Amino acid sequence: MSTRSSPCGKCWRLLIFILITTLPLLSGCAPVGSSSVPPKAVNQPSLGGGKLIYGLTLSPSGIDPHVNASAELGIPLTSVYDTLVYRKLDTTESFDDQFVPGLAESWEVSDDELTYTFQLRRDVTFHDGTPFDAEAVRANIERIVHPDTQSQKAIFLLGPFQSVEVIDEDTVAIHLSAPYAPLLDGLAQVYLGMASPTALAEWGPDYQFHQVGSGPFKFVTYVPNDHLTLVRNNDYNWGPAIYDHPGPAYLDEVEFRFFTDPAGRALALEAGDADVMGELPPFDATHLRQDDRFRVIPIAIPGQPLGLMLNTQRSPLDEVRVRQALLFATDRAAIAQTVFGGESPVAAGPLTAATFGFAPSLTGRYPYNPDEAMALLEEAGWTDSDGDGTRDKGAQLLALDAVLMTWGSVPEMAQLVQSQWAKVGITLNAETLTYPAALQAAREGNYHLIPQNFSGSDPDLLWAYYHSGEPFNWSKLSDAALDDLLEKARSTSDPARRAELYTQAQLHIMELALLIPIRDPVNLNAANVRVQNLSFDAHGWFPLLHDVYLSDQ
Repeated sequence: MSTRSSPCGKCWRLLIFILITTLPLLSGCAPVGSSSVPPKAVNQPSLGGGKLIYGLTLSPSGIDPHVNASAELGIPLTSVYDTLVYRKLDTTESFDDQFVPGLAESWEVSDDELTYTFQLRRDVTFHDGTPFDAEAVRANIERIVHPDTQSQKAIFLLGPFQSVEVIDEDTVAIHLSAPYAPLLDGLAQVYLGMASPTALAEWGPDYQFHQVGSGPFKFVTYVPNDHLTLVRNNDYNWGPAIYDHPGPAYLDEVEFRFFTDPAGRALALEAGDADVMGELPPFDATHLRQDDRFRVIPIAIPGQPLGLMLNTQRSPLDEVRVRQALLFATDRAAIAQTVFGGESPVAAGPLTAATFGFAPSLTGRYPYNPDEAMALLEEAGWTDSDGDGTRDKGAQLLALDAVLMTWGSVPEMAQLVQSQWAKVGITLNAETLTYPAALQAAREGNYHLIPQNFSGSDPDLLWAYYHSGEPFNWSKLSDAALDDLLEKARSTSDPARRAELYTQAQLHIMELALLIPIRDPVNLNAANVRVQNLSFDAHGWFPLLHDVYLSDQ
């Protein structure tokens, strides 16, 4: 999953200031959640039960959702935990009513937007028999924010968190120090899932091997690098409206196995070693489409596209015309077709088209135009004075250094960029580093270009990459106008106004040419045709296994 964790967005454990992903909610003291929304009705499948084998593509170093940041952990654990609220599946539609009740049956937002008060369900029990109540919410949130937890992601999803208050057994309030529109989306993610306080107290630092939630499946065993097993929670009767049916899940058991080698994933499906597999290489997806035993399920991932960030503090990229020339010199459509098999759309800007607030007006803003690229370089004083094929300006060659990682087909992408830029007189020197080494180079600014790609359903993720002084502002630009737009957007609750502000921010980012967007990520999943009703949550990576069943084919 190229955008989920490091590498390829999976284990970006160091990206702890990111992924603040939510959408706005209504302010004032009127309830904005209600448990009266009925679950969608579908026909009960003729066959229930059975065991599903699900392929995981990364073996994370830790799977405690309160502690660790890997998106891979969310694939199994989304079925173990319930959250206070849930996000509707289509994140690009109207955001006036994007959240539905979960463990909280309703909620209110204070007039100053600093307090969120949740009325909780009274019929929920954790897998170990512990009742769910306001004290359970308090225990979970206080664990997440405690310094000893060293939360890599969950704590940041709470934004400017100040305190959690138990009002009564069924009512809890979260207090903020500043308005923070993305809060509900954070609360809808597995990283803020509610765990049994009894289990948290009993197991302490070993909790990741003994996880207890209240979701449709129970956590049974976890053997790192081998398998993770869930079994059905037969008492489950409080599922959210995003599920297709009420009551317990259909499957008896789900076993997750690890398939870290991309080349072996399609083979595992064909051999029957897995029923579902994500992150297929695009040409394997094409192959599987020709086999009537399988169904390919592409899921567009919201967040940031795969792209190259440009270091504005290092010459010659301190000149905007040079940065714009790089955009015109890059045939992004050819890269998307050649490297990604045409399975991923060409990216237009700093947000993918599947993300709330995406600016459609950016589409086609920088078409492939080598003549325009050369004209801009000429204007900026870069010519090939000695005819050696590389432009120069005085004693300086137009030679750029790129720091690459191995994830997400980045090296293959860079090879095509290198070839394309050579045609307009630009030399690209690329070095592939380990992920920690690449992050160190990013901190030190030892690069002209560096890839970025991070998923998230709320456009506030732009904050960490483009707000002045943030640790992942790899363009190194400090721009007061851009800072102002991002600050206003994260504290504005009105969805239409937020979308307008983020549109302005994206247009400004691309006007300044801080990024070369390459492709919008698509997670290519494939499943045996026996696997029915498989869908994914609003963040694109996490399967909703509650509704999955196995047909008799």
